Order: sequence, then C-alpha cells, then structure tokens
Amino acid sequence: MAQKTVAGPEIERLIQLLAKLPGLGPRSARRAALHLIKKKEQLLVPLADAMGVAVNEIGVCSICGTVDTSDPCTICSDPRREQDVLVVVEDVADLWALERAGAVNARYHVLGGTLSPLDGIGPDDLNLTSLVDRCAAEGFSEIILAISATVEGQTTAHYIMDQLSHLDVQVTRLAHGVPVGGELDYLDEGTLAQALKARTRFD
Repeated sequence: MAQKTVAGPEIERLIQLLAKLPGLGPRSARRAALHLIKKKEQLLVPLADAMGVAVNEIGVCSICGTVDTSDPCTICSDPRREQDVLVVVEDVADLWALERAGAVNARYHVLGGTLSPLDGIGPDDLNLTSLVDRCAAEGFSEIILAISATVEGQTTAHYIMDQLSHLDVQVTRLAHGVPVGGELDYLDEGTLAQALKARTRFD
C-alpha cells in the first residue's frame, strides 16, 4: 500500500532533504521540518539566509582541504601557527575537534576520509597525493597522524607512512589508550590492550 502524502510538495521536499542529513531519519526529518515551519520567522528564514551565504561564500581551502570563506583558509594564512608541524586528519570535523581542544597550534591537512577497499575508496579518492607533495615541498619537521584507531584508519596511516618514507621527517600518531576519567571496566578489550602496550613510566 502506497504511503499517503500528508503535506504539499514543497514541505515533502524539505522533509526529504532534511532526511539526508547524518543522524536524521524520516521521522526526525518530519519533526525538524514541522518545527522549522512553526518557527518560520525565528528559524526557517534565518536558516535559509545562512544557507544562501554558505552556498555563495564557503569553499574548500586549496592548501589543506578544510572549509572556509577564504582561500587560503584562516588557519593556513595564520603566521602564528607552527609552520614546521602538520596534523593530518580524516575530515573537517576532526580538525574542528582538535581546534576546540586547543591542544595543538600547527597546520592541517584534511584527507577527506580513509582508505576502504570494501567501499571502493582508494588512494586516488583521498587527498593523499597532495599530502605527499606538500610534505616534500614544505619541509615539515613532524607529521602528526591524527587518524581514527579503526582498521580503515590504521590502514590509511600505514599507507601514509610508506608514502613519506623517502622524506627526512618524523611521523608520529596520537596515543591510544585509557581516556582521562575513563574506568577500566567500561573500556573495550582493544583499548585496554593498546593502553598496556603504550604504558609509560610513572613519575
């Protein structure tokens, strides 16, 4: 039995587009659309304006691959950054997370994902060639691989290390193990095993 359409085509299109967003299924999209429509002046109109600005003004940085309203982006053009340290991340969301943490003041390179042969994602589908070219040209002293500790993430990290092996550069990665405030009973076996392998002297 075909599902009945309960709203006009414009509203249905809004719902369908919202449903394509991560974390929003059809039901959540319908609730979000209804909320936006009810709060038209407070939410829907400003959102539409912001979307228009985003379409016209936001682009991808030609150097690092992040999104910004300028090219080069704000980070790449900031002279106060450590110019000889490069942090490699999977996605822009990871870059934002590191910036929020304020733990590093380096430059970045966004890969656009990880290698995943099962999903048909190979080296040519990521910003890997530009990474190698950039490392060769700019002479970084350290490359920090801030990549997820997944199978795909580690495969990507090993691929990058192989591609950079001919360069005189130190390649490091984020420590994996027990998070601050974490209780051992709630951690998975892989995290515990990695924490034990990466144990350090207690001073």
